[in-house]
Amino acid sequence: MESTEGRMLAEEYLRLGGKRRVKIDDDHQTVRVWEADPPEAERFWHDRIERLEDRLRKDVEFFLPSINSP
Repeated sequence: MESTEGRMLAEEYLRLGGKRRVKIDDDHQTVRVWEADPPEAERFWHDRIERLEDRLRKDVEFFLPSINSP
């Protein structure tokens, strides 16, 4: 699979211990947070992902683990 900017950002966030998960239902995509992120992952999300324009942020979110995954 081709590496996109969104995928690379998602992989780095997860490598830092990020806990957010994506819920994709039909055409609606939301991010869920049940556990707090480690400080480094939280900072990365805030500084690098949260500030992206909607389209790019949704691309990052798409590559997070799904709430339906084990």
